[in-house]
Amino acid sequence: MKEFKRIFKYLKGYRANIGLYFLFVVLSILFSIISLAMLAPFLQLLFKQTELVLVKPEFSLSAKSVLEYLKYYISNIIKESNDPGRALAFICGIIITSVMFKNAFLYLSYRVLAPIRNGVMTKLRGDLYDKVLKLPVSFFSEQRKGDLISRMSNDANEVEWSVMMALEALIKEPLNILIYVVMMVVLSPKLSLFLFVFLPVTGFIIGRVSRSLKKQSTEAQQKNGLVLSILDETLTGIRVVKAFTAEKIMGKKFHDMNQDLNHIRNKMNFRKDMASPLSEFMGVMVLSVVLWFGGQMVLSNNAGDLTPDGFITYILFFTQIINPAKSLSSAFYNTRRGSAAIERIEEILNAPVVVEEQKDAKAIDSFEHAIEFKNVGFAYAPDTPVLKNINLKLEKGKTIALVGSSGSGKSTLADLVPRFHDVTEGEILVDGKNIKEYSINSLRQLMGIVTQEPILFNDTIANNISLSKPDASLEQIKSAAKIANANMFIEYKEDGYNENIGERGGKLSGGERQRVTIARAVLKNPPILILDEATSSLDTESERLVQDAINTLMKDRTSLVIAHRLSTVRHADEILVLSKGEIVERGTHDELVAKEGYYKRLVDMQEVK
Repeated sequence: MKEFKRIFKYLKGYRANIGLYFLFVVLSILFSIISLAMLAPFLQLLFKQTELVLVKPEFSLSAKSVLEYLKYYISNIIKESNDPGRALAFICGIIITSVMFKNAFLYLSYRVLAPIRNGVMTKLRGDLYDKVLKLPVSFFSEQRKGDLISRMSNDANEVEWSVMMALEALIKEPLNILIYVVMMVVLSPKLSLFLFVFLPVTGFIIGRVSRSLKKQSTEAQQKNGLVLSILDETLTGIRVVKAFTAEKIMGKKFHDMNQDLNHIRNKMNFRKDMASPLSEFMGVMVLSVVLWFGGQMVLSNNAGDLTPDGFITYILFFTQIINPAKSLSSAFYNTRRGSAAIERIEEILNAPVVVEEQKDAKAIDSFEHAIEFKNVGFAYAPDTPVLKNINLKLEKGKTIALVGSSGSGKSTLADLVPRFHDVTEGEILVDGKNIKEYSINSLRQLMGIVTQEPILFNDTIANNISLSKPDASLEQIKSAAKIANANMFIEYKEDGYNENIGERGGKLSGGERQRVTIARAVLKNPPILILDEATSSLDTESERLVQDAINTLMKDRTSLVIAHRLSTVRHADEILVLSKGEIVERGTHDELVAKEGYYKRLVDMQEVK
């Protein structure tokens, strides 16, 4: 049960509810026992199979004494009224009342349990999402998005319906079995010895059958994650799939994985569905043994204190164990399935947050002097450095451009400034202090980031622009859009700033999407800008509009620019040329061209005039 440690931790906040749940379940079972215990002795008296008990017996905590006392009480009703019908009505009334209370307390137990189950799952999903927000960017580059979604949706649902429902059964059904077994032991300790021999054997057989269920469940969840990943890739790249007529290739990939998932789930269900019939069959076998031995004991007058009517009551109690035993075995199977889902969720919840904030981190409210890299090195994994010995100083109001071929480390270097990753060597200083001394939130508040691929959300244009400033007025949003050359096209939209832009901004053109992201940065009004060239994939007219917006945005700001088109950074205060994670050249555009080195070759390839 160690997999459920987190679930048990969440349950600590519901101690009062759990206590009430126990109380209501016990009361429900006790009223069920009352309705069953009355049948055998009362029917015997009613149909005159035994003599009326007219002498009040001495009451003691034994099955025989309790039954004799009940016989005495009903015998007086029959004698005083001389009407068996009245006694019958009394019996029916007691049974109806006890069953009514039984079900009333059963309902109350469900009412108490529902907030526990829903509260635990709400907390689990909330913790999952919060952890996803805290994980470093590198974590998501190493994981399939579809698999992450599967863990947060399907695995969480599996926990809800398998584990939480199982925990309900693991509380309720053992109580049922325990109380009925205690009553059976009270009725006949000798006959109950058979139960303590056969029930463990039954449990052992069921446990053997379910042993491989956890492994199969883990495989099923992994396959399901792969299916979702293929689906996500297909939807994201549907134009490419159609353009390259790759429908058959992607279809075969999806259907093969889907068939594997189907095969594993069938094997899981075969084993899971075996739980209930197997436990019922084993229960009936034990019941048959009890009937045979108990019957022999009663017939041979070797039953001790167990009378024929007590034996009938004993059998009735035993039948009430079979259904709880079936539910318990099903719950056991479900916990094996659910434990696999919990382990997959725990992999996310326990994933290390590489970028940790110091406990005594201080807020930085303004940027006054410079950003400085001192002997910075970075590696995603040991012995595979991405950046080596980076030294640079970006003074306030200046612009530094990063150029180089793909994979040279430009984006990684820029990602170190807002602490998307932490350096593995050296240090980065902001106004003379290591950025690790500042709180992450306050550090990032100083920065505006515009990426090459515009990242927008399925929301209105206004809400996308005001992402970092949700309390911004419409006038402020419009002002930012005007600076970003976005106001004109937005006002042509049917709903204007309240227009929903669809998944990933799909209802907008590439240039429109990019101008919305620039407006978002303008509204934030940060002193530091990190720009991953936003014009490289645009048509000429959109490029001009976006570049004009970027130039306006960069005025009087400190900018770190990743340049793909070298013509856009000719006026940068300093250009750093990166190759294989190292700075191989640095200087202004004219100085680097004059050197006729690496930068000059890049310029010639792009035919910069």
